Amino acid sequence: MNRATTERWPGRVRRFVTGEATGGVLLLGAAAIGFALANSPLNAWFTALSQYRVGPAVVHLDLPLATWAADGLLAIFFFVVGVELKHELVAGSLRHPREAGVPVVAAVGGMVLPAALFTAIVMLSGEQAALDGWAVPTATDIAFALAVLAVFGRGLPRALRTFLLTLAVVDDLLAIIVIAAFYTEQIHPWALLAAAVAIAGFGLAVRARVLRWWVLLPLALVAWTLMHDSGVHATIAGVALGLTVPALTQGAEQEPRTHRVDSAVRPWSAGLALPVFAFFASGVTLVGRGSDGFDLPVFAAVLTGLMAGKLIGVLGATALVTRFTPLRLPDAIGLRDLVPIGFLCGIGFTVSLLIAELSFDDQAFTVAAKVGVLLASVLTAVMGAITLRWDARQARAADMNVDGVVDHDVRLIGDGSVD
Repeated sequence: MNRATTERWPGRVRRFVTGEATGGVLLLGAAAIGFALANSPLNAWFTALSQYRVGPAVVHLDLPLATWAADGLLAIFFFVVGVELKHELVAGSLRHPREAGVPVVAAVGGMVLPAALFTAIVMLSGEQAALDGWAVPTATDIAFALAVLAVFGRGLPRALRTFLLTLAVVDDLLAIIVIAAFYTEQIHPWALLAAAVAIAGFGLAVRARVLRWWVLLPLALVAWTLMHDSGVHATIAGVALGLTVPALTQGAEQEPRTHRVDSAVRPWSAGLALPVFAFFASGVTLVGRGSDGFDLPVFAAVLTGLMAGKLIGVLGATALVTRFTPLRLPDAIGLRDLVPIGFLCGIGFTVSLLIAELSFDDQAFTVAAKVGVLLASVLTAVMGAITLRWDARQARAADMNVDGVVDHDVRLIGDGSVD
């Protein structure tokens, strides 16, 4: 094998793990393996692996591997989310309030209704102790949702992908705020202040004329460690670090730093952080678990919130805002196109599993919530795929968004053109 062929492998691996369809497959595969191991004769080995402690005890980081996956590796994913959010806010779909208005409102509706349904079902069942899990069905998994759209959305307007991406980014931002505000038990202000200083240092270093990874990585690790010690969930450090990356070109640069940093970090997020987290988080043992070890109301509340709450919340909020305000859907998109989008938003997976771990002290609640997230994510992915193919076969009007202007941006997903 010659040198040129050898040098192409890193690029091939990067393209493979960062492909939208591949990301969903890796997530689903890792989750399936974790769930299978937890319910097989290898359950004891899987549990021992999850609880195996590594890390320096002197700084309180002798953590189980499952915790490292949720607090450590998942911070890489949230860093990518922060970088993506920064780009969308400064140079992307969120920089124009009129264009971003409808997906932002849809994201809010897609979070409020699932939370309300969860709360109502839990209260009617008399399980008030489980109310802390109200946020479990509010999240949307960007990677999984975009993967299903990439595979099954061919022939639909490309604006639909932008709409879903904007909605999911806003959804993630709101989920991050929820985690920081409602799932932080005790804050150590000096550690939090020190983390802020480290994040500011990272922000200065990432704006330097030359990016030096040997400077950025230690600053990021220090910020993460201090955030972990502060009592705020450590993944928030990832978001904060991502938001410091410049989203506009500087000097003679050909592309913004957000693109360059995203390209460097996303393979680690998609190929390592998310699959490993999914592997541990989905390892829910059901075999041999009696009715006392599984809370049916919590399961029903999560399932209903993700499957019905997301769909109705997204569609309902969009219908109301386009009916009673001047805001309109993007070019070439009609309300019927949001039926599959509503289903795809029910794929909670990564962030929903994380919130399930943070919400409950009772293991029966945690297990039920995680099973609800996994089942709802699979079912909504299937329904999303079916309705995407149905939508693609329907005739399209000249003015799908009913704004009185003939649609001009009618590029299709899968047509090979550049977004």
